[in-house]
Amino acid sequence: MPIVFLSPSTQEYNLFYDGNGSEEYYMNLIADAMVPYLEASGITVARNTPEDTALTSAQKSNEAGAQLHLALHSNAAPEELAGQLRGTDVYYYTGSTQGQRAADIIANNLSLISPTPQKVDIIPTTRLAELRRTTAPSVLVEIAYHDNPDDANWIRGNIRDIARNLSASVADFFAVPFRQP
Repeated sequence: MPIVFLSPSTQEYNLFYDGNGSEEYYMNLIADAMVPYLEASGITVARNTPEDTALTSAQKSNEAGAQLHLALHSNAAPEELAGQLRGTDVYYYTGSTQGQRAADIIANNLSLISPTPQKVDIIPTTRLAELRRTTAPSVLVEIAYHDNPDDANWIRGNIRDIARNLSASVADFFAVPFRQP
């Protein structure tokens, strides 16, 4: 069975625009909602805990023998643009063919449900520890901006849809049938 490592944000200090919930809280809700879809599709799930860091999450992913590492985050604009930006950024490690393939699948699928499909971007990088330190192909998704009311409320109102969409993307990456729980 394929193994995915889910790594929802551990950044409890990144509050949503209105202070009602954090990046860590909502990304864990999405990860929790993904598990039944992934398991129904025959995919083994390993994951981090809120006490982990990016580095310990990568280490746990490697120890679990993950074949895909998926980090879940929400974004925030620089202070001078706070609340003004919207969209999704899908990062993968520069030069990773399989990481890019996973990022392409995830971005294409998220653009089908995103309120701003024209702002779903795929970005190669070598800067992010979770992409750099994992042995599996890895993707870090900044699902939407938690400092923008429209994006934050879209996340809050679509936990299950986002989880289903990401789970279908993981199944597609592993070339296994996506099944409902």
